[in-house]
Amino acid sequence: MEPALRAGQGLIGIRGLPARVGQIRCAPQPGTDRWVVKRVTRVDGDQMDLGSDNAENAVDSRHFGSVPVSRSYLVIIRVPLRWM
Repeated sequence: MEPALRAGQGLIGIRGLPARVGQIRCAPQPGTDRWVVKRVTRVDGDQMDLGSDNAENAVDSRHFGSVPVSRSYLVIIRVPLRWM
């Protein structure tokens, strides 16, 4: 997600808000135990597609498909690296 976020940067998110294109969201990556932080590229009802700011070097909805909005968190605060 660079330059919007840097590797290891802390985030604070909130659950239960509607997804909109352009938001940064944290969601479970289907088929794994990992979570991904990506930008919303499409919303269709309760499903959304997530894309990366660095599309050439990332795994996103092009690889794992749509994810449920209800299981995602809207990133509301990006913790500055100097605080970590």
